[in-house]
Amino acid sequence: MSDFLPYAYLNGQFVPFSEAKISVATHALHYGTAALGGLRGLPNPANANEILLFRLEDHCQRLSRSAHYLGYELSMAQIKTTIIEWVQKNRPTVPFYIRPLVYTSGLGIAPRLHDVEKDFLIYGMPLGDYLSAEGVTCRISSWQRQCDRSFPLRGKLTTSYIVSALAKTEAVASGFDEAILLNTQGKVCEASGMNLFLVRDGQLITPSVDQDILEGITRRSVVELAQAAGVTVLERAVDRTELLIADEVFLTGTAARIVPVRRIETYTLPAQRPLTRQLQQQLQTIVTGRDPNYRHWLDIVPIA
Repeated sequence: MSDFLPYAYLNGQFVPFSEAKISVATHALHYGTAALGGLRGLPNPANANEILLFRLEDHCQRLSRSAHYLGYELSMAQIKTTIIEWVQKNRPTVPFYIRPLVYTSGLGIAPRLHDVEKDFLIYGMPLGDYLSAEGVTCRISSWQRQCDRSFPLRGKLTTSYIVSALAKTEAVASGFDEAILLNTQGKVCEASGMNLFLVRDGQLITPSVDQDILEGITRRSVVELAQAAGVTVLERAVDRTELLIADEVFLTGTAARIVPVRRIETYTLPAQRPLTRQLQQQLQTIVTGRDPNYRHWLDIVPIA
């Protein structure tokens, strides 16, 4: 169990990770009736007795809203308090990833959200680079992103990740690192678990929230940083052909942060990526607590 941090939170208490177990009959395991979160933390480079958590309240708010789709009223404040206590219990010494999950914990066999128990758990693991910082290759997936009229895409629900898993495996099996999903209208949506940006003629472009994307927190951060730097940001529908003639393309996500795209299908993108590099460097400065202008994006958790 060395790949995980020592303590988990389950059934309202902190327990050793090796003892955090659920029944094989758990409702969420069979029906995908769960919502997940994910956020990063790291020891404060300036103070070993502190942990820095990036945009904790935003992550807690999204998970609380996702839980609402399951009929589970779990407040942002409760999630935040529990995550902070979990961090203090584990006292991580390296950069790490936190996975909170709300789920139907009852043991019934009916696919429903009413009259079934719900619960909330947390575990975590050390995590460095999720994808190569040097850039990734992508293919356009044969799988489509679900549409909002048939699925609550503004929630980070576990069942939606079957498409992500199919697309990711298809991409890797065909010699690529990542997949780019189109929506049901044939427009660019997102990668298997990340949002997507492209740069054309000095403008930063990303699929808008009405294009069936997940409303990513890192995505929102990048938009705010670019706008603050005077970069024109366009949130709109994106055609797949735009990707092939873009000056830069990159992916964003909590685990991935900002990852450049080197090639899409057989089209090699420019090796010079000035805006991508600028945003990567600025985000790294922020998450390590070295940019006073964005200290409000960090929660500082004492572990002494």
